[in-house]
Amino acid sequence: MTIRPFEGHAPKLGAAAYVDEHALVVGDVEIGDDSSVWPMTVLRGDVHQIRVGARTNIQDGSIVHVTHDSEHNPGGLPTCIGDEVTIGHRAVLHACTVGNRCLIGMGALVLDGAVLEDETLLAAGSLAAPGATLEGGYLWVGAPARKQRPLTAAERQFFVYSAHHYVETKNRFI
Repeated sequence: MTIRPFEGHAPKLGAAAYVDEHALVVGDVEIGDDSSVWPMTVLRGDVHQIRVGARTNIQDGSIVHVTHDSEHNPGGLPTCIGDEVTIGHRAVLHACTVGNRCLIGMGALVLDGAVLEDETLLAAGSLAAPGATLEGGYLWVGAPARKQRPLTAAERQFFVYSAHHYVETKNRFI
């Protein structure tokens, strides 16, 4: 099954959300209205919760997971993803927080406790290190990610464009 419960927690999908038949969404996961999860993507909310906002797209081959409660991580860490976020192909998000209108490039890694503030652009192949806070309004590049420059007006507009493009694309798949 593409969407399945785990230990009493069943995924919840918002209105017109799309999960491709070759993706896996399991456990305590909520996906917002008009969001999309593409082929070979995994959202595994088994030991904590995953929350995905509205009009967010998680592209092919991405992995979203969480951290469990332990002496090393009291309370564990969820993964929370905002509205109008584009997550590029093969990205990994683990126990992190992503604000609204962000773009996470292909193959990027966002690790435990990292926070991407609203309107953050994390370049392809970059690493948001554990516990890092990436200030919004900037392009972040490298491993570990370093602030490169302020975003242009066109880049900020692209966040919304990309989100709405993926809403239209998933509607075609539905």
